[in-house]
Amino acid sequence: MASDLDLDESDHDQMVSGRSLWGKNAIRPQWRPMAQSLSTDVLVIGGGITGALIADHLAARGFSIVIVDREEPGFGSTAASTAMLQWEIDSTLMELEAYYGFERAAGIYRRSAAAVAGLSKLIAANGIACGFRSRNTLYLAVNQEGARDLREERQLRRRAGLPGVYLEHPDLFTQFELDRDGAIYSPGSAEADPLLLTWALIEMALRRGAQLVSASVTALHSEGGRVTAETDGADVIEARHVVLATGYSMPGFDMPKLHRTSSSWAFATVPQDPVTFWRDRALIWENNHPYLYMRTTADNRIVVGGEDDATTDDAARDRKLPAKISAIQEKLKRLWPRADTRVAHAWGGSFGETADGLPLIGPLPGMAHVFAAHGYGGNGITFSYLAAQMIGAMIAGIHREWFEDFALDREGPGIRRFAEDRLGIGDELR
Repeated sequence: MASDLDLDESDHDQMVSGRSLWGKNAIRPQWRPMAQSLSTDVLVIGGGITGALIADHLAARGFSIVIVDREEPGFGSTAASTAMLQWEIDSTLMELEAYYGFERAAGIYRRSAAAVAGLSKLIAANGIACGFRSRNTLYLAVNQEGARDLREERQLRRRAGLPGVYLEHPDLFTQFELDRDGAIYSPGSAEADPLLLTWALIEMALRRGAQLVSASVTALHSEGGRVTAETDGADVIEARHVVLATGYSMPGFDMPKLHRTSSSWAFATVPQDPVTFWRDRALIWENNHPYLYMRTTADNRIVVGGEDDATTDDAARDRKLPAKISAIQEKLKRLWPRADTRVAHAWGGSFGETADGLPLIGPLPGMAHVFAAHGYGGNGITFSYLAAQMIGAMIAGIHREWFEDFALDREGPGIRRFAEDRLGIGDELR
């Protein structure tokens, strides 16, 4: 049975406003124009962090790989990432338990933690120079009600065997000088330079025989156990499997109703005196929607972001950049008065999020031999690693029951109410 998919075109300017600080002075992978038709085991569409992780993983499994991108790899959604590699998910364990039950929710959290650990091992084993540092996280309450929620969240995490401690206000203020009602302090997360990581992974895949080509894939045709990818030129790519790793550039199919595209903004400060940083240089985020999030960098800057909203138009996102950055600066000043909040780099970017906070990973419904990875929310690189492992297993013929937790066509209790309350898209779900 044949199936067809026309792919939308977009460019990096539609996904990212401004310019982040990542990847400076690095040697970038050499990509070449497509000069002839190609045949491969797996075609990976998209050269960002997700495509890089998938390509490297599948190349290591022995598959022949072609990576195709219409623009320079990494400068789409990946360049806009703040690269806080957290296992804590946008939806709390309590929220996931309400939707899917404790055992399923706890399993999802454990797999997220395992993804960060697996990515850490991959980076260490290959000596990837990407500013990687293991970090603890501080999940801050925004008020007393939030503090009560975090106490309950920590109790549930303890039941699930997840690490961390709850800090009451006196301990939080004494140890971290943060004036909040409470926080969960957890080990097991990390930070990195997302562009350096992406380019290193692509180079690893290329050394294993992968090809990196410049072309725009305009349509897919699945028939007879293979997929044909049309391009904007005369050449085509024949593949046994195709992976859509196009970040937040939606590829043309109808996304599930639990998904929507939003925007977030961030900036990097001028370099700070390291003695002014908070304890452990922990990754900081809030139990609020939208939440403030912040980290430090290897060259002693603070990267801070937030002010998420439902903006999808790139011109509107560009216009909002100055006001959004100003609002984030004020929040940084209030939270950490020692910071020098002068802006060195400022940017905004589109991102996909889902009603349950979980990614969309797996086979594309109605399109044989085509897989997709989208809807990462605030856990982009963590879920990118998970996507590489899952899709690699699926292509190798391995299936696990828990893969359904992330299926593109999944449904679950609480999706409608959660989406209406948190995302404000109730009308779209009716």
